[in-house]
Amino acid sequence: MRQRESLAPVRMERVALVVPEQNRRQMLVDLAASAVVELDLPYTPGNDADELDKAAAAFIVSGPSAALVGWTPQREIPALEATLAPLGAAVVPLPRPRWIQPPTMLAGGDRSRVSRTLVDTYGTVPYADLDPSRLAGIAYVLMFGMMFGDVGHGAVLLAVGLLLRSGRIKKLAKLQRTWLFVTGAGLAAMVFGALYGEAFGPTGLIPVLWLEPLANPVPLLVAGLGVGAFLLAGAYAIGTINRVREGGWGYALYSRSGIAGSLLFVAVGLLVWGLGTGTAILTAAAVVVSLAALVFIFIGLFVEAGGGATAGFQAVIELVDTVIRLGSNLVSFARLAAFGLTHAALLMVVWNGTTALWAPDWRAAAAIVLFIVGNAVTFALEALVAGIQALRLEYYELFSRIFQSEGRPFTPWSPELTAASGPGDDSSSAPSGLPAERQLL
Repeated sequence: MRQRESLAPVRMERVALVVPEQNRRQMLVDLAASAVVELDLPYTPGNDADELDKAAAAFIVSGPSAALVGWTPQREIPALEATLAPLGAAVVPLPRPRWIQPPTMLAGGDRSRVSRTLVDTYGTVPYADLDPSRLAGIAYVLMFGMMFGDVGHGAVLLAVGLLLRSGRIKKLAKLQRTWLFVTGAGLAAMVFGALYGEAFGPTGLIPVLWLEPLANPVPLLVAGLGVGAFLLAGAYAIGTINRVREGGWGYALYSRSGIAGSLLFVAVGLLVWGLGTGTAILTAAAVVVSLAALVFIFIGLFVEAGGGATAGFQAVIELVDTVIRLGSNLVSFARLAAFGLTHAALLMVVWNGTTALWAPDWRAAAAIVLFIVGNAVTFALEALVAGIQALRLEYYELFSRIFQSEGRPFTPWSPELTAASGPGDDSSSAPSGLPAERQLL
């Protein structure tokens, strides 16, 4: 696959399919088999028994020729021309109307990746935008690992991922495609667990490489905000690229998720840096950059609202909301540290209970049961919580800056044609109530 298609939707071409009138049904059969053209039809396509008849009646007919309009991936045009050439058909590229958004086809149509599902659940990537699915998957795994940091629990997840990959358990076959995602989450949890010195809790099985969460909550909180700032910076960068691709540099300059929004984010960083280090020049630069960013954002909101006094009032309200949301979105990443602390606290309770029960008699068995059950409960609870919270941060804090609108997926016309709907005499192909021919405009 070419590098461009791994980062952005496949380039689509609007085409007219022109064929001798007597071969239009056969062309439809070939199109259904190739599954590379989305046809503009005056009805919603389906797998009805008369689908071929309805599609044949939708042709625009002029004399001996008939035509349909649709979308196809640009890379598929040579193969499509070769397929239709024996019928005397031609594939004619058409200019794309500015008011029509092409359909989106991502990563060669591969929707089996879990990272792809992350984005698709939020919405279809607009045709002009970059596809952030791979980066979204990495960000999700990073956030999950920080909240679920424990070498032992991460190793369990890693083992589950490898077990899914093997396909040995038939009941889990439907989850096999998630193996890389689960394995990545397990590895991330193991890395953070090593940094925290956690292995099934504070058992002392591994040394602390960075900090103990419960002993150093403030540095962990600052680290969570730092990770959040890093991810937000990435979201603003992708959002800016998307705004440029959608409407050019002018549109990106005034957008809250484009250059103006990125400048405001940079100003917040400069302000924190300046106040934290007592550097007056950084603080002054933060004020200047933030004022410029707010002016650009206000202009963009004012124009978007239509101009006038009412638009000005609306722009002011939305400007205040933009500033508040930026602060709240950044603070939201504090949950990376908060749920990491919760995980460590629950495991400490389990470990303290285990050590309190331990004795060289029957209590040893009770201590082992407590350790196993406590870890199992903590694993299940924290995996669920960390999974949900990482998804929330992905959607509300990151994707809200990357996407401004939603696209529509590429849906090639490929019905399951029955033998009864195969090629035949076009003179009787039109369903009742529909004309057999229409004149070219």
